[in-house]
Amino acid sequence: MFDNKMIVDDSLKATADGFSIEARLPYYRGLGLSMIENVAVTINGETVPREDVTLTLRGRTWTLDELETEYGDRWNFGEKAVVGCKRAAGLTPGEHHVELAETMRISYLPFVPTTKDAKMLRLMA
Repeated sequence: MFDNKMIVDDSLKATADGFSIEARLPYYRGLGLSMIENVAVTINGETVPREDVTLTLRGRTWTLDELETEYGDRWNFGEKAVVGCKRAAGLTPGEHHVELAETMRISYLPFVPTTKDAKMLRLMA
C-alpha cells in the first residue's frame, strides 16, 4: 500500500461550498468504485461529515453513497481524484492539517483495510 502518497501535495483548494484536495488510491491494482467503502476527511481536527464528501474522477462526481452502486467505473492506481468537502465556514488562507482515510473492499483479504495519510497543506490567498 502507498499510504503516504494518498494526499497529493499542494492540492488544497477553496471551493464555492467548502474545499477540495486531490487524492490517490493506495491500492496497487486500482478498484471498482463500488469497492470504495468510505473516504473520510479531517481538517484541523474537525471531521467532515460523510454526507458532505464527494469524489470526482474524469469529470464525474459521486457522493459516497452513490459510489456503493457504481459498478461501471473504477479508480485506477496513481490516478488523482478530487475529494470535495462541504464546509460552510470555508477555509482561511494558510496552512491546514489534512487527514485522509480510505476504506476499501478487496476480494481476497479477510478484512476491510483502511489506509490513512496526513499532511500539512497550504491554501493560497
